Amino acid sequence: MEGNLVNFIIVGFIAQVIDGALGMAYGVSSTTFLLSIGIAPAPASASVHTAEIFTSAVSGLSHLRFGNVDRRLFKTLLIPGVVGGALGAYILTAMPGSAIKPFVGIYLLVMGVMILGKALKKHKETGAKTRLVPLALAGGFLDAVGGGGWGPIVTSTLVARGHNPRLSIGSVNLAEFFVTVVQAVTFFAILGLANWRIILGLVIGGVLAAPLAARVTRTLTPRTLMILVGGLVMALSIRTIYLALL
Repeated sequence: MEGNLVNFIIVGFIAQVIDGALGMAYGVSSTTFLLSIGIAPAPASASVHTAEIFTSAVSGLSHLRFGNVDRRLFKTLLIPGVVGGALGAYILTAMPGSAIKPFVGIYLLVMGVMILGKALKKHKETGAKTRLVPLALAGGFLDAVGGGGWGPIVTSTLVARGHNPRLSIGSVNLAEFFVTVVQAVTFFAILGLANWRIILGLVIGGVLAAPLAARVTRTLTPRTLMILVGGLVMALSIRTIYLALL
């Protein structure tokens, strides 16, 4: 099953539909699916981040072009995000897949709960001061270890703390490209290019899903889609944890 290109195309397709319609959760969704079909955490995260380089580049440049980037916020998030991402990628590759898989499953389960929680209640702006460096460091680290989470963690925190939503989304998206590149380079330096089949499948599936994602956006409300995504990620994560502990 691990070598079946069709499986990876399906994973990339579903993840892109989710991300295109929701604006987040590509990494969380695709990594959860990959783990659920037997892919180890390190190659799963490496493949997801490599495929995500292309989408994050287009997204980041688009936000920059349309004036959605706060350059000061971007610069503050960039370095700690890159450091956290590289550190997370290194630690993930240094540990046996069987040992870390339950912990990655638990992390993704928490991410599913967070997504579901965001759908079920409206976040109030607190106006509290946000510690950007620790936030970006943690976001980059957990994004590499779990295969996704930079957007849900960093963007959600910024918006919940009262930062401008448009500038938060744009700045985080632009920083994500650089964080993703460093993570992919770190994975390649240690693991090599052995995961090309997974990467190719994710890219093909993502390209095929792009038109459908736009239609889903018009059909389903963000709240409905977040509930579906959160529930699905939680279910697949529980299955991954169960199989890893057998």
